[in-house]
Amino acid sequence: MSRGPMQARPAKPSEREELKIRILRSSEPGDRETIAPQTAPPVRATVPVAAEARPHPSQASAAAESPRRRLLTFDRVFWTVCAVALYVGFTQPTRLYITPRRGLGYALGIIGGSLMLLLLVYSLRKRWSWLGFLGSTPWWFQFHMVLGVLGPLCILYHANFSTGATNSNMALFSMLAVAGSGFVGRYFYAHVHSGLYGRKLELGELRAGAERLRTLSSGAAAFVPELIARIERAEQQVLEAGPHLPLLVGVRPVVAAIHSGWARWRLRSYLRQALRRGARHSPAVAAERRRLRLAALGYIDRRLLATKRVAQFAGYERLFSLWHALHIQLIFMLVAAALVHVIAVNVY
Repeated sequence: MSRGPMQARPAKPSEREELKIRILRSSEPGDRETIAPQTAPPVRATVPVAAEARPHPSQASAAAESPRRRLLTFDRVFWTVCAVALYVGFTQPTRLYITPRRGLGYALGIIGGSLMLLLLVYSLRKRWSWLGFLGSTPWWFQFHMVLGVLGPLCILYHANFSTGATNSNMALFSMLAVAGSGFVGRYFYAHVHSGLYGRKLELGELRAGAERLRTLSSGAAAFVPELIARIERAEQQVLEAGPHLPLLVGVRPVVAAIHSGWARWRLRSYLRQALRRGARHSPAVAAERRRLRLAALGYIDRRLLATKRVAQFAGYERLFSLWHALHIQLIFMLVAAALVHVIAVNVY
């Protein structure tokens, strides 16, 4: 009695292949490039050439979402030129070629002072909406930062990178104080706004982003016991770190950064030890140990970074407010010192 052809049963995936599938399904799109398994080479006998050359839709969308970064940008070129100009001014005897009383040196003083006065247009544009014909507020903010570097650079060349009379020293040091304050303010601004030129962030947005990360899980969480619980305890410690008094809220960014760094180091140490123990008992974990570690490290870093931003937001917001009040006073002091310097030079 002849039996019919036996139906082919699907092969049960091995433990290692199942582990790879679980890593891919539980990881975010940003991690898949790191932990994607190696696939077998395609069979060219049954694939047309046109279809073979056509990219997969997921690959095309990924390429569209992550454009190549430009090597030469305005910021990089601008800061490089300014750094070179500062280095040349400090190291070369500019006094042999530039004098502040006439010629190019005198012109640089007028140009630098005019650029510093032009900085005030940003504050006026931000407060008076009827000045909209001058351009958008974000554009003036970018222009404000550019002028805040070019103006002091021109004045430094005007002064030959050295001190002089009392009135000129007051104007010079006031200008340096305003420029240094601008760099500090730029750092605070980036922590309370979406991007360098973006809109102001809200604490609810940061908390919502952190909550979305908590709903995800790393592929290593299934193989590393207590990883999620340890991350949640570390996040709670970061959120509760630092003084909660209103007068000391500016200290919280530093304290939160220290706690976040310490928690990151402890979680990384625990992850290494847990994967080492798991590799001794599971050949699949041993084979995929590196992929699991990279996926879990990325997950830990993203969650702690989101939690740190939430913990630091109130502190940076307070620091930015205090800085803004001080920066306005420094600008008024600079205008007064510059007027005294101009009158002293041209009258006396």
